[in-house]
Amino acid sequence: MAAESAKEFEALEAQATTLLDLFRRAGYEQVAPSIIQPAGIFLDQIGEAIRSRTYVFTDLAGDELCLRPDLTVPVSRLYLERHPKADQPARYCYNGPAFRFRPQGDDQTHPREFRQAGIECFGESDRESADVEVVLLAVKAARRAGLKDFRLRFGDIALFYALLDALALPERWRLKLRHHFWRPPVFHALLARLAKGERPNGDGPTSALAASLTGLTAERAEELVGAYLDTKGLPLSGNRSLSEITARLLDHAADLRAEPLPREVATIIDYYLAVSAPPKEAAERIAMIAKGAGIDLGPALSANARRFDRLAKSGIDLGQATFATEFGRSLEYYSGLVFQIEVAGLDEAIGGGGRYDGLLSYLGAPRAVPAIGSAIHTERLLAAVGRGT
Repeated sequence: MAAESAKEFEALEAQATTLLDLFRRAGYEQVAPSIIQPAGIFLDQIGEAIRSRTYVFTDLAGDELCLRPDLTVPVSRLYLERHPKADQPARYCYNGPAFRFRPQGDDQTHPREFRQAGIECFGESDRESADVEVVLLAVKAARRAGLKDFRLRFGDIALFYALLDALALPERWRLKLRHHFWRPPVFHALLARLAKGERPNGDGPTSALAASLTGLTAERAEELVGAYLDTKGLPLSGNRSLSEITARLLDHAADLRAEPLPREVATIIDYYLAVSAPPKEAAERIAMIAKGAGIDLGPALSANARRFDRLAKSGIDLGQATFATEFGRSLEYYSGLVFQIEVAGLDEAIGGGGRYDGLLSYLGAPRAVPAIGSAIHTERLLAAVGRGT
């Protein structure tokens, strides 16, 4: 067993050497960000699917920390340490461990401690060129490691946001749908309720309390909620603070006042999120949906088409690829193109990545920073290559 582990480690190291050599030759500087990271940054930004699997702990100073569940955020923080004004382009590559709890248990292709080799591109103003560069480099890396048979899956978060912006729907529901896009079950339940014309339950003490807060400042509302809880002898529940409970009640009150969502708008969103086809066919379907809805998605669709044209001219067989409008809802920091490399017989992707233009601002950058990256799960890549895929 030890011999097998040693052999696998040597194979992973040899594979990493191949990948990093490719990345460095492409102009990416190798970096090694810290394994231990501030927990709050990850818990706020990475999405529910990974948030619940992140190893979080409190150190002796009382700081809440975590073992990094991916390397994009740590590399982004490293970029800001080096460039506090966020005014310089930079390209970094890395290879190192990440950590996630595995409900199904620890095995060769789903280890709790796993390695990611990847790239991050910051500050490149030509977003389309950077998108194409990162996709091509990720594909080239997989091929250089020996992977032969795989498929690409694409999505575009920005295209969905363009759809919401173009539709005639109450601003309240536009913001809600954007907010819940990252939680598909909640999103579809909300959309189904709105499509039926159902409003939040306005009866009962919770709704009555929420309605009484209408028009109040957050401070005054919090005072009234605190007094209500004291009068009823109700403790704070679910480890939520008084301000969090008040914010939820104010949100509920705003839902009660909002105009209903037109049924036809919900239908258009459902049609859009059902699209899954090769990129060219998917774009045609989306264009037909937009035309039937009387909305203009021209700029977003044109940007999407230019990107895929460049990928096709660079040798990517898009006839074997999929563009799925539902895809890309696992990490909340994504903002544009998303993609992943899939292998038949494996239940998780070999690697993938996407654009995350808003993340650096959240981390403290004084300006918006265009950013896109990709990571390869090297254990899965090694296993797929070993199968002769």
